[in-house]
Amino acid sequence: PLIMKTTKPTCAIAYSTDLFGDKWSLLILRDFILHKKTRFKEVIASKEKISTNILSNRLKALLNEGFIRILNPNGTKKSRQYIVTEKGLLALPIIIEFYLFSINFIDESQLNDSQKIIKEELLKDRILFEKQRKESYLNFINGLHIKKAA
Repeated sequence: PLIMKTTKPTCAIAYSTDLFGDKWSLLILRDFILHKKTRFKEVIASKEKISTNILSNRLKALLNEGFIRILNPNGTKKSRQYIVTEKGLLALPIIIEFYLFSINFIDESQLNDSQKIIKEELLKDRILFEKQRKESYLNFINGLHIKKAA
């Protein structure tokens, strides 16, 4: 995961799974984007308990692929911060879609206050949101089939 092969897949989904084929890459981006974490030790403290060697490897891969960059104002390891790039921010809809897909299967008692607020906000208009999203996807797919037939 996040290691580019010499030949790029011809399918967009295959390309995406090459980039995000492990759970850690999206969770690290989630921590940076949604939980405002910027340091190695902050990500290590996440409840998913990523090991230091896996985190180091994923950070290197995310850096190499341009999803994050290092901000190092003092030039020391302690001052190093990871900042999500514009390319990294493009993963946010993927993270939100995963969240929306699984939100009904999460034990409410396991959520912290911040997660409960996010869940509540997302669920307020979820039915309308999901209906609009599904209609949008179907219209897009139907449009492709119409163009192909023409």
